[in-house]
Amino acid sequence: MTRRIHTIDCEYLGRPKVAAAYLVEDAKRAAFVDNNTVHAVPLMLDALKAVGLSTEQVELLIITHVHLDHAGGTAELLRHCPNARVVAHPRAARHVIDPGKLVASASAVYGDEQFRELYGEIRPIPESRVQTMEDGETLPFGDGELLFLHTRGHANHHFCVHDPATASMFTGDAFGLVYPALQTEGTFALPSTTPTDFDGPAARAAIRRIIDMGAERLFPTHFGEVRSIEAAAAQLIRHLHFAEDLVAEAVDGGQPDEALQAYCEYRLRDYLQGFLDGHGTLGQDPDTWKFLEMDIELNAQGLAFAARRQRARE
Repeated sequence: MTRRIHTIDCEYLGRPKVAAAYLVEDAKRAAFVDNNTVHAVPLMLDALKAVGLSTEQVELLIITHVHLDHAGGTAELLRHCPNARVVAHPRAARHVIDPGKLVASASAVYGDEQFRELYGEIRPIPESRVQTMEDGETLPFGDGELLFLHTRGHANHHFCVHDPATASMFTGDAFGLVYPALQTEGTFALPSTTPTDFDGPAARAAIRRIIDMGAERLFPTHFGEVRSIEAAAAQLIRHLHFAEDLVAEAVDGGQPDEALQAYCEYRLRDYLQGFLDGHGTLGQDPDTWKFLEMDIELNAQGLAFAARRQRARE
């Protein structure tokens, strides 16, 4: 059997083609990469059934990092896959084994009721079913192997997964957001600078490392197959330089800490408007800004958090 990659639309937050899970099938074996939330598990199981595989044939549940739109459904999916093991970054493993801190942090942001509505119940995963992968380590799967690369910048516990058999790489959030709805006038890629681990130089180094692997196809979780790799990378590097400059500007500016998020959001919108004005008519479409609203807010939160952290160190 030729190895195949299937993109599963997780319908995250009720929105199409915003967050994906990936199903990799090879020699009657299956692996999932990123598992979204408990609400997406039925969609993943349907995808498995559609390619003629059973839950007993699932060997790996890989999470690029533990942010809940990537890992929230892992425990529920594992419950259906008796022979699978969870594969995670060493720094991420403790959070899937004991998700209490992760759940408490997210519940504090959303409130308990909204958290349950968004993510459902996130259960602990037995340590015996969790495998960690070091930087550069490989893992046999099907007729080939998977290579794991630690890629900081978006999160300190993030890795990407290179699949030489398909000349592909699963990039989680390390290669940004490449939403299909915003590719109408050429490539449009945006980095994810969400709280709490944004590190501009590390994020740029991760992009270069991804490119250097020579994959022909990238599969960011947000969303789907990307072949315009060089164009997307150039945009991401440009945007990250702006983000780094904005953090430095916020650190040295006169705004109090509590005003930094609003300031970063204002500057980010202004920057994106200028970028999109040179990118065709995309920036004149109200639907573009509606689509980007959540990411602009989250990215501004991350940049403001980075600025406050740097201020505290000085």
